[in-house]
Amino acid sequence: MLPRQPVLDPAAAYPRITGLREALDSGDWPACREVLDAAEPAERTFLTMIAFDEAGLEDFLRGVLSGDPGDGAAGALLGQHLIGAAWRIRTTAPAEQVSRERFTAFTSGLGAAERVLLDAAARSPRDPAIWTARLITARGLELGRSEARRRYRRLAGIDPHHLPGQWQLLQQLCPKSGGDWELAHAFAREVTEAAPPGSFNPVLVAEAHLEHWREQHGRSAAAGRRYLAAGGVRDELHEAARRSVWHPDFRRAHGWVRVMSTFAMAFALIDDHRAAASLFTELGDLSSDRPWDYLGDPGSVIIKYRSRALRAGGDGT
Repeated sequence: MLPRQPVLDPAAAYPRITGLREALDSGDWPACREVLDAAEPAERTFLTMIAFDEAGLEDFLRGVLSGDPGDGAAGALLGQHLIGAAWRIRTTAPAEQVSRERFTAFTSGLGAAERVLLDAAARSPRDPAIWTARLITARGLELGRSEARRRYRRLAGIDPHHLPGQWQLLQQLCPKSGGDWELAHAFAREVTEAAPPGSFNPVLVAEAHLEHWREQHGRSAAAGRRYLAAGGVRDELHEAARRSVWHPDFRRAHGWVRVMSTFAMAFALIDDHRAAASLFTELGDLSSDRPWDYLGDPGSVIIKYRSRALRAGGDGT
């Protein structure tokens, strides 16, 4: 029997994505607002981020803002859409492999997004989706850690446990964006300590370790294995999982698949098959492409590690 293919489309787990995509495709702004206004704050931010990958939205969203410049939802969606367009010009290649022409166009595109978001933040200063998007532009425009932290403080003043924004600041604190590992791990631990039991936020501990592993793995596979094999890493991953995905208060709200997938990958990489199997069992056929895409094609990689964990760890119970 062929192994089951993982379902990577987030809409399979979160039906509101389909509703928002259909409303955007049909240019039905009241329907867009109906979907967004019904969502919890973090879910609403995640939903606005689908505009990153959606094509052909700029004219429609600019038209919405022209009619109502104070519509923060339209501002957040347009900002994300422009960010996505800029990043596709840059590509995901290392900075030294990006041509001067591409980098100039990338910076120009992010500048356009930043102008939209600056105006949106002035008109809707308590919209966490706007501040989350501004954390992305701060990183892309290389505005520095101080500015990123300033923006994050504005976000945390609105929602102190806003995971989409915390994910963005963690990226800023990694060495690839001018930070260092001490800062990145300290932020992940701080967020975990402050988060309510059963919340998603402790996943940042796993995310930070996976980013650190990825840097080491880029030097050599052996270096990556040595990093993850450290006892302190394993202990931190278990403690974070106990506070999050293994806690009885954990809810399958928007984002749960990526949170559980991130822990599953971290445990799979340290050969903690029982821990990984428990999460693969809960996920069933669902998964997320990130962070599995760090290892190559997500579908085939997930099948490989899922099969290994379930064989060695049983059903994880």
